[in-house]
Amino acid sequence: MENTEFSVSDDFAPVSYDAWREQVEKDLAGAPFEKKLVTRTYEGVDVQPVYTAQDWNSAEDPNGFPGFSHYLRGSAPLGNAETGWDLRQEFKHPDLATTNKQILADLEGGVTSILLRLDCAARGGTDADDPAAEELSGRDGVAAYHVDDLDAVLKDVELDMVGLALEAGAAFLPAAAQVVALWRRRGLSAEQASGAFNADPLAVLARDGQLPTTSSAALEAMADLAKWTSENYPNVTAVRVGTAAYHHAGATVVQDIAFSMATGIEYLRSMTAAGMSVEDAAKQILFSMSVGTHQFLSIAKLRAARSLWARVVEACGGKPEAAAMKLHTRVSKRVLTARDPYVNMLRNTVAVFAAGVGGAEVITSEPFDVVLGLPDANSRRVARNTLHVLQDESHLNRIVDPAGGSWYMDWLADQFARKAWDLMQEIERQGGMTKAIESGWVADQIESAFTPRAKGIASRKEGITGVSEFPNVAEDAIVRETPDLSALRKAASDRLASARYAGDGLGSLASASCKIAAASEAAAAGASIGQLAKAIGFGDSPTQITPVAPHPFAAPFEVLRDASDKWLEEKGSRPQVFLANLGPIAHHTARATFSKNFFEAGGFEVPSNNGFADVDAAVAAFAESGAKVAVICSSDKLYPEFVPDAAAKLKAAGARTVVLAGHPGENEAAWSQAGVDRFIFIKCDVLSTLADLLREEGVLQ
Repeated sequence: MENTEFSVSDDFAPVSYDAWREQVEKDLAGAPFEKKLVTRTYEGVDVQPVYTAQDWNSAEDPNGFPGFSHYLRGSAPLGNAETGWDLRQEFKHPDLATTNKQILADLEGGVTSILLRLDCAARGGTDADDPAAEELSGRDGVAAYHVDDLDAVLKDVELDMVGLALEAGAAFLPAAAQVVALWRRRGLSAEQASGAFNADPLAVLARDGQLPTTSSAALEAMADLAKWTSENYPNVTAVRVGTAAYHHAGATVVQDIAFSMATGIEYLRSMTAAGMSVEDAAKQILFSMSVGTHQFLSIAKLRAARSLWARVVEACGGKPEAAAMKLHTRVSKRVLTARDPYVNMLRNTVAVFAAGVGGAEVITSEPFDVVLGLPDANSRRVARNTLHVLQDESHLNRIVDPAGGSWYMDWLADQFARKAWDLMQEIERQGGMTKAIESGWVADQIESAFTPRAKGIASRKEGITGVSEFPNVAEDAIVRETPDLSALRKAASDRLASARYAGDGLGSLASASCKIAAASEAAAAGASIGQLAKAIGFGDSPTQITPVAPHPFAAPFEVLRDASDKWLEEKGSRPQVFLANLGPIAHHTARATFSKNFFEAGGFEVPSNNGFADVDAAVAAFAESGAKVAVICSSDKLYPEFVPDAAAKLKAAGARTVVLAGHPGENEAAWSQAGVDRFIFIKCDVLSTLADLLREEGVLQ
């Protein structure tokens, strides 16, 4: 009887790693294995091409089970299988009514909690009618300063069913007081209210370079808020450990984890100094981490961070059940682009996928146009539906720790955890995270780590789709709404004039034994964020440092594209590059495609052609093109025949710059003497080459 069952193990004998390695090295024909097949990450981790049980002994189950310490495999035994992810979308339109409409539409579309971002004025503890708020009111957030404003923003929102989280910057305590006042106005019980106040003073200091108080006073206010929240609102967290500022600046995975752990330790110290137990303090923290488009690195980062936090809480004397990390994740701003922004949908999808697989409970799915301004209804819909597809159609949330059991993922998470622990200890030797930020040590560490990545971006080793790779210079610009901030500021000022607390009972806030309790009562009586901030000491002893500088990956190339756009607007055409494609199409097409991609990344217009049979035909076409830059494209086989003649004749025909596509090797001196000014090839410095040529064109100054 014929055997109808297929068995891999029967038909293919097991192959040992040594036998596999021997065959691979034979196929490499002398090329170094480590150079060709081993990838070194910016964290200093050598990623091998294949992993086996020799790399991670899963038989002994060193990572335990989901929901059990050290929580690498998840904070809950069933992960998010029963509840699904908390889709927490951010809302920041400055107009109250518009934000309310957006919130209601998103809730109807499946959003489960709200992240309300206050404007720059409110985040700094300033009201709209304060002269200092002239350039800040309505900028980068909702112009909400009073409990009535929050009531309007959240009109018809069932706050007993929807969690409310804040992005309130340095004014976390005054803003939290407004939310508490609103909950009480709506008649919510302590158990019905849910959300996150997100007090995160060290992240504010690192990002903005300033706090309106001393850093110690900010930490005391955070601890005051956490202690009171723990005692009064069981479903609300007061503290956030956010690493977005570091990640946006270029921090590596190891740095991101280490900074989060060191910040968590600093916050634990402040809360326990205020009288909280380690367990109660740990439960008040929500971790918020950004992830990029390196999917496996992102998943490993989240798993490693969870395990390290459990070890931190354990080392501080906390019980295991208090060490389960609450984790909010979103795509990092550093990987999003203003050019070809539709690609951001894919970047966001990778980030949401990594967040889900990595075990995040709360996920923000970013609209693709967020870099361009205020997202519209379509981009917000696409963002929330991205998560719904992964959850409701792919059922990704129903798999508990899908990365578990992967030798590679377990090994990689362990590598990150070990390196991050070492760096965290170095931060402790610096005196803790506060001192490390204030001294500039954190910024220096990130800058040093970003330098090699910046070189990789400049050479396109790290390609950015739609920007440095496969750009579209003719893309239609996406224009988003620009609100009338002056009108919105006046409206906010008028609201404050009629509703703001007019009494003189706020003077005791600074000396109150529990500032948040007193501030909540004052907010209910009509005190604004600005009044509360002033009463608790904002502005008396501000902290100023040099902020951590952001490094959006696409920014250097987008600067060139912006200059090209301006040139087009002023001159009527973009700077031109002519492709001198020589020989049969099979000989020039690869390098012509490479060159077109290369120069369009800098905003040059590069018309295609089918090639020229001889040099004279190419030179005649160049003379008619009006371009000042000519690129010779052919094959290494034909270059010795074409290059000397073509370079000289292109120069004679008016080429300011003659470029050769390809590495010249031993011919560099001879071809340079013949008239070639530049050579472009894989791994050359694309960014500096484009910038130099744009300066020669007069496009860049």
